Amino acid sequence: MQGQAAATSSAPIAVAARLKVTETFYSLQGEADAVGWPTFFIRLTGCPLRCQYCDTAYAFEGGEWRSLEVIVEEALASGARHVCVTGGEPLAQKGCLALLVRLCDAGLQVSLETSGAIDASAVDPRVVRVIDIKTPGSGESQRNLDLDTQGLRSSDLLKFVICDRGDYEWSRELVRSQRLDTRCQVLLSPSYLQLPAAQLADWILADRLPVRFQVQLHKVLWGDAPGR
Repeated sequence: MQGQAAATSSAPIAVAARLKVTETFYSLQGEADAVGWPTFFIRLTGCPLRCQYCDTAYAFEGGEWRSLEVIVEEALASGARHVCVTGGEPLAQKGCLALLVRLCDAGLQVSLETSGAIDASAVDPRVVRVIDIKTPGSGESQRNLDLDTQGLRSSDLLKFVICDRGDYEWSRELVRSQRLDTRCQVLLSPSYLQLPAAQLADWILADRLPVRFQVQLHKVLWGDAPGR
């Protein structure tokens, strides 16, 4: 009788949550706190921003649908302890929040690369949030949300990509006026091929600015090669 009831039941069949994925790959983390660690990257498709220096415009559209279960299985199969969910803008897909939870539940060390233009306050607190604050040189600084709405955590990293002296001074003022360095780590990075790394380093040292200088390790090693 139970078998017959199951066969004729009109109850809806649950559809597994899924996300549109541009690519997954295994490489060295090139930025932020996990720099240098072998990492499994999950690049989700889509982004509402159009930063002039964007190097992942191929992730704006296309991609393929994958279930959360398949994505987590891929991450575990990679053997990496570190997993980075990136884009595009990963939070543009609402299912990203559920993916982050599942990756953490699987025992992985998870980071999220997101812009300062989408509210990240609902992200699982086990996730390291790398929030890219858009400078004027990006062409998208007007999209930044008020940082207080993000509920800054001590584990967060705020990343500023610096294109020129104007970007640097804008970022320096924001760091000082909001005392960002006392709230979380602040990273300043030169825009690849737009600003010499040594120039940015000199500005930081001259101002004794309490921020962490970084270059994109993957660009140093492999240039603009995709999937790196």
